[in-house]
Amino acid sequence: MSNGSADLVEVFSSIQGEGLLVGLRQIFIRFSGCNLTCQYCDTPSAPVDLCQIESTPGRRDFIQLANPVPTERLISLIGGWHRGWPGIHHSISITGGEPLLCHKQLQELLPALRHHLPIYLETNGILHHELAAVIDLVDFVSMDVKLPSTSGYTDVWAAHERFLAIAARKKTCVKAVVGTGTEDWEIHKTAELVAAVDRSIPLILQPYTNQEGRVDLPAIRMLEMQETASRYLQEVRVIPQTHKFIGQL
Repeated sequence: MSNGSADLVEVFSSIQGEGLLVGLRQIFIRFSGCNLTCQYCDTPSAPVDLCQIESTPGRRDFIQLANPVPTERLISLIGGWHRGWPGIHHSISITGGEPLLCHKQLQELLPALRHHLPIYLETNGILHHELAAVIDLVDFVSMDVKLPSTSGYTDVWAAHERFLAIAARKKTCVKAVVGTGTEDWEIHKTAELVAAVDRSIPLILQPYTNQEGRVDLPAIRMLEMQETASRYLQEVRVIPQTHKFIGQL
């Protein structure tokens, strides 16, 4: 048996609200801690003392466990859900924060979880060395590109390029949060970055969505951004955070 553990924020079952798998039901394992503090993010970047875990998938009957959560406890929980509620989940979302900060724990955890369901990694697309250590253990990669206008970061383009070159070994999509201040050059640069690796990788333009499910970005501006990116890429979608519309976590 393993002696490993991980700092987690929550473990729950819900509907995926972003990216290519939007609308599918997943098990979400949210790791705490992040190497970035993006302006739009509503997830704590620092570790938390307690992790919330659903007892029954999707029923919000949370219990609290002290961090770090033993790896074997997590594996047992997911295995029990998979046996008790077969067929309801498409995959397991490994999210955060930034889960690749825990790449050593993921090397231990993912093979056991992948025995039950495919692994969907949600990441800010920066930690390319850490991704290389786990890329063979995941099935999907949803990678962010951090635009200066929405994230506040201006110097992560080179890291994104190296990251995407590794991520493209698996089924991958790229997501960029866009807002009223996003400029054309950011869309050009993002699309060029993706096209340099593979023009068929989907790009998701995600208008910033507040907690009430409101999008302030005008529809005509969304269309202009989609047109710009489509000069470079085969598939460009505009998808807000749909889970906020239906009151899901």
